[in-house]
Amino acid sequence: MLSIGEQIRKLREDQGLPLRKVAAELDIDQSILSKIERGERKASKEQIIQIARIFDVNERELLINYLSDRVVYDLKDEDLATDALKVAERKIRDMTKNRNAK
Repeated sequence: MLSIGEQIRKLREDQGLPLRKVAAELDIDQSILSKIERGERKASKEQIIQIARIFDVNERELLINYLSDRVVYDLKDEDLATDALKVAERKIRDMTKNRNAK
């Protein structure tokens, strides 16, 4: 499974686009895009949405990968990460139910 940075690099390379061109589309310096691709810097949600448009890929799938990377980054060194994720999933479901009930 690719990280969001790896996925962005693959999309860019598969379409034969140079780093500078994609960076210009995102209105960022190419060194920043390079760091995003290498996992040294995080993209913003807005940038991920722009990237989905640039590469004409499913925005939802790209955002899911982006969000999962955020979770992994925060929990990767925790021994209780799996248990915490299960509890978090239940909490999110409950919050969604409560929000939909209103």
